[in-house]
Amino acid sequence: MSTPATEPAAATASSSLEAVVDVPEAAHAKRRGPGRNLPAAIAVGAALVVLLLVSVLVVPQAFPVVAAIAMVAAVLELTRALSAGGLEVPPVPLLVGVIGMVVSTVVFGPEGLLLSTAAAVSVLILWRVSESMGLTALRDVAGGVFALAWVPFLGCFLLLLMDQEQGPLLVLLAVLGPVGNDVGGYIAGVLLGRHPMAPSISPKKSWEGFAGSLVLGIATVTAVAVLALELPWWTGVAIGAVLVVVSTCGDLSESLLKRDLGIKDMGHLLPGHGGVLDRIDSILLAAPTTYVMLEVLLP
Repeated sequence: MSTPATEPAAATASSSLEAVVDVPEAAHAKRRGPGRNLPAAIAVGAALVVLLLVSVLVVPQAFPVVAAIAMVAAVLELTRALSAGGLEVPPVPLLVGVIGMVVSTVVFGPEGLLLSTAAAVSVLILWRVSESMGLTALRDVAGGVFALAWVPFLGCFLLLLMDQEQGPLLVLLAVLGPVGNDVGGYIAGVLLGRHPMAPSISPKKSWEGFAGSLVLGIATVTAVAVLALELPWWTGVAIGAVLVVVSTCGDLSESLLKRDLGIKDMGHLLPGHGGVLDRIDSILLAAPTTYVMLEVLLP
């Protein structure tokens, strides 16, 4: 039987032992786990890569259709997400705008994209104002313009790249850069992640993961630039580094938007990845960045 004098000592020793035992578990808890259904994510990712390669290299005529379907799905996800934040953005003029912008870009190039974007914004304003006026309508129109600018306007730069000489390879350059960024960041973050990059926005992103993104993102873009496009190696390194930074900013921006809207994913269409917009958010920023950098570096 324990005496009153020995019970506190025993309790203290027990607490100390538990603290020692819990140290490795606490340290292990700082490491980032997979955070997703990994087999499903790998399978879906592989299917998306195959779809990209087939539509770009084998049947390039199908690429505008694939791009349009992806942008329509992303816009629908975005309108549903904005509705969670109290914005009632009318989906019909947005979807018509997406199709019009894709067709105009394919047929008329950059001028077609600019004119169709202006027309889509005008139709959106008239559509929403015809339903009601006031501050609510203004907020809804602002949300709709944001959706048009983020998804179809930026996404159509892939079509502009596709229309250039060696277009299919330029599209791969713009898409595989963000892919390398995501894969490298995920692997390095899971294995080595210790120091959060932006804990208030995306707790799972770490500086170690960003280093992995730089390594694999730059390597992927440089390989495509040198081996397929026969560009100078420094061009691939420069474009790759910028695409990694831009892609990371795109991921963080969407994470910030989802946090403000109180949602985890934009959708659930792609198992292990979330929604279509979750998958293409960084590509949407990488496409115009690639287009502009190629114009600057290779006039």
